Amino acid sequence: MRLFSFKSLVCLTFLFSLCVIALGAYTRLTEAGLGCPDWPGCYGFAGVPQAQSQLQQAEAAFPDHPVEPEKAWNEMVHRYFAGTLGLLILAINVIAWRRRNTPRLLPALLLGTVIFQAVLGMWTVTMALMPVVVMGHLLGGFTTAALLLLLALRIHRREASVTSSVRPSFAPGGKWLSVLAAVALLVTVGQVALGGWTAANYAAVVCTQLPVCEVDWVGQFDATAFNLIQPEHDSYQYGVLDYSQRVSIHVTHRLGAAVTTLVLLVLIWQLLQSGMRRSGIAVGSVLLFQLGLGITNVVASLPLMVAVGHNLGGVLLLLTLVATNYHLYCRRTTVRSDWYVAHVAKAKEG
Repeated sequence: MRLFSFKSLVCLTFLFSLCVIALGAYTRLTEAGLGCPDWPGCYGFAGVPQAQSQLQQAEAAFPDHPVEPEKAWNEMVHRYFAGTLGLLILAINVIAWRRRNTPRLLPALLLGTVIFQAVLGMWTVTMALMPVVVMGHLLGGFTTAALLLLLALRIHRREASVTSSVRPSFAPGGKWLSVLAAVALLVTVGQVALGGWTAANYAAVVCTQLPVCEVDWVGQFDATAFNLIQPEHDSYQYGVLDYSQRVSIHVTHRLGAAVTTLVLLVLIWQLLQSGMRRSGIAVGSVLLFQLGLGITNVVASLPLMVAVGHNLGGVLLLLTLVATNYHLYCRRTTVRSDWYVAHVAKAKEG
């Protein structure tokens, strides 16, 4: 019962992390990242100032940032949800360290990640949407969800081994499949980072034609667009790079999508060949979903809900690959364990 309760908490926290990621994307896409010019409060208050006296205090304290209630609420709701996620992860750590036979390293990594996420959230505001911070904040959110999924999978595996004496059987895949899955995961992480860099620099809609950008992007390509530390500005909202630099980022993201798709198609084919149909179908379905949303973003000039969905599609693709790699890891350890048991038994017989 205790194991089930802990598992339920982890699964709930995992689903909650996806909500936080969606809210973060919605906050950024509605230009509400600076809806509150301070942190962790909003214009010096725990919530969005509404009374006339509060609005006067806010105007006096932040004369260059007039209160925009809709944007401010978008920002604060995201912060409330992110704070709740942090408390849930803290509860996971407390339970993990108080009970025996529960994973402890993953909860500790989660706690460290969410603390760093809070720091990045603060820097997002205090550094006025500096692109490297915004991209890092997105990657931190995806990392949190991935660690929660790994924790849930590990608890499920341990629970299954306790309640069942039947060892899982796996179709042969070989070391090649494990290496391919790991490469696919790394390539996808790189593509996610490119997507975050594209969004943080407002380069998502500089190219409006498919499959090739309508401008001479080869001649205009500027590698300085990928300098993580950009010249200091009062604010990075709406972007500070020139047109050529944004085109360079956008086209690189498209090329990255093509490379990622190719690698994932090879992985899907290998998964289906090795008998891991569920994993292959899951990766293929999310990949198709993500490609459709990416194309829609270009041809329809970044519709809000499609863009939010594209962010969720990115994290779902990453999560399916994390799960695939975990299942392959479990398969390898099971095969090695079976080989060791058989080898010891044979040695005793001899």
